[in-house]
Amino acid sequence: MTLLSYQIFKTVAEAGSFHKAADILGLTPSAISHAIATLEKELGFSVLIRSKAGVSLTSHGEHIMPYVSAILASDESLRQVVSEFNGLTRGKVRIGSFSSACIAFVRPLIKAFGELYPAIDIEVYEGTYAEVSAWIKNGTVDFGFLSSSSTGDIPIEIFYRDPLLAITPADFRKEGEVADGKLLGLTDGEAPRPGQAVELPCLTAAEMKDWPFVVQRGPTDADVQNFLKENGLAVRSLYHVVDDLSTVALVASGFGLGIMPELTMQDIPYPIRRFRLQPASYRMIGLAALNRERMAPAVRTMYRYILDHYGNLDA
Repeated sequence: MTLLSYQIFKTVAEAGSFHKAADILGLTPSAISHAIATLEKELGFSVLIRSKAGVSLTSHGEHIMPYVSAILASDESLRQVVSEFNGLTRGKVRIGSFSSACIAFVRPLIKAFGELYPAIDIEVYEGTYAEVSAWIKNGTVDFGFLSSSSTGDIPIEIFYRDPLLAITPADFRKEGEVADGKLLGLTDGEAPRPGQAVELPCLTAAEMKDWPFVVQRGPTDADVQNFLKENGLAVRSLYHVVDDLSTVALVASGFGLGIMPELTMQDIPYPIRRFRLQPASYRMIGLAALNRERMAPAVRTMYRYILDHYGNLDA
């Protein structure tokens, strides 16, 4: 078994097709097929299921894939170390990220970091907290953005404090508020950028207790669920969604109040009001990695760059 055969196996599994894998790797489909057949013969079992719809992993293939990913990651690390010894800065970094971190951090990171290190390729995998955690564990990504409430047993280094905000329909009024006065926190789609100071009114847990909520399902945002539980807010809701924008749309349409991390509120296309929570609560965002001490040079360089340039914990 060779590194090339491992790379072919991984690429076919990810592409779901021999022909797509051949295009990615610059090989012929027959060469791909021959490499997989040879690999399966050497292993003594099948790793792929062939069908008209494409290919998928067998149970044996699923079991060995994390080991194959680890071998390929080690080879990439070795190449980067050798490159570093020769005075070169090159390599590949694979990042996992949930949606709002991808917009707030990864999008500007690719541009700024790419200008400094043009020979380092950045590969991004966007998914839920659970997906990012799984990618870190099975070696699909080198590290990932996660909330501290979602890392489980994966070590995390916190670098950003993301305030939780209450959001309401645009016509929502607190008791005693003048309907025709200036309403703070009203937005028609604009929102402050990370770190930008903004004047917002305050909404207490007590003021929210009799209102229905639009909530996100299960572990989609554990930080919000923790706030609700800690403040005795029994959620009354017929609307259980996953997507951030769907949550905001339902709130804007008057189906209930919502609690969202500030980073999710950038460039929203719906009219809502935003409030600071009282008591204040935060989503703590960090970089999660299995072994920071054994990172490849390019991975370590990007990891430190993110911590140095995007943290707000001292603010």
